[in-house]
Amino acid sequence: MLSFRDRVWLRVTVGWTLFVWLVFTKNIVGDPKHSFGFKAVHVALAIVSIVLAFGVWAVANRGRKRERVHN
Repeated sequence: MLSFRDRVWLRVTVGWTLFVWLVFTKNIVGDPKHSFGFKAVHVALAIVSIVLAFGVWAVANRGRKRERVHN
């Protein structure tokens, strides 16, 4: 079971991950200096990272729901 502090830490990490990848992706896609391949690889990395971040968020929420059930 995750503590409140652990859940907050996970959520902050998810927020930071989303912020970094969304800004980075926006900047890369809009930059004409990079090739299509470079952009495609980094967009794919962003998608994988964002999906993983949502998975971490779900784990943090699941810990919260379990705590409510046990109290």
